[in-house]
Amino acid sequence: MADTHTAPHTAHTALAHHFDNMEQQREAGTLGMWAFLVTEIMFFGGLFLAYILYRSSYPAEFAAASKGLDALLGGINTVVLICSSLTMALAVYYAQVGNRKLLVIFLWLTVLLGMTFLGVKAVEYKDKFDHHHVPGANFVWEEEGHAPADQTHAAAEEVNTSKIQMFYWLYFAMTGVHALHMIIGIGVMLVLIYMSYKGRFSPEYHSPVELSGLYWHFVDIVWIFLFPLLYLIGAHE
Repeated sequence: MADTHTAPHTAHTALAHHFDNMEQQREAGTLGMWAFLVTEIMFFGGLFLAYILYRSSYPAEFAAASKGLDALLGGINTVVLICSSLTMALAVYYAQVGNRKLLVIFLWLTVLLGMTFLGVKAVEYKDKFDHHHVPGANFVWEEEGHAPADQTHAAAEEVNTSKIQMFYWLYFAMTGVHALHMIIGIGVMLVLIYMSYKGRFSPEYHSPVELSGLYWHFVDIVWIFLFPLLYLIGAHE
């Protein structure tokens, strides 16, 4: 009789006490992640709105400042993140089918691609510091083929430089926040790798990998918008 009473209460070890079953727990986690992503959309939406407003106010200066960015490096990073979305999707798939070896491999590949992205971004940032393209007192701007403005055109150049600096303020703010999200995502991947080595995931329980995949894809999509808005707006001129 004792066995018949205890058997129905047997549950997966990953089931939290306040859920009735694994499916309910999975649905709650998915809802929570989507709610979090909505707040992220609103957060980045404010930055994109600021960009649109200033871009429409200073179109010539933004186009000129955009030429100071390396579109090749930006394009490489775009390809890197697209590949990382593929490896993340494969990691989710192999978590669902219970293939621990391939799950770990594709999580490590996702981490490697994420670190590659950050490395390329660090090279870009160093270039901006070397050329004094960081907004502030030491900011220097030279139009292609022209030296910095002389004293005769100092007043006009001051106005133009302030508008160009606004572009770089937005550039560092938007790409910096995005890079921070990438660092957080890499940290999450490392935790998933540790859990995978411990055998925590199975076809019955793999929602942490799925939810982390949603976050990773969101960060990748944000970059897909950042790349053309920041790097390509002056390409036609």
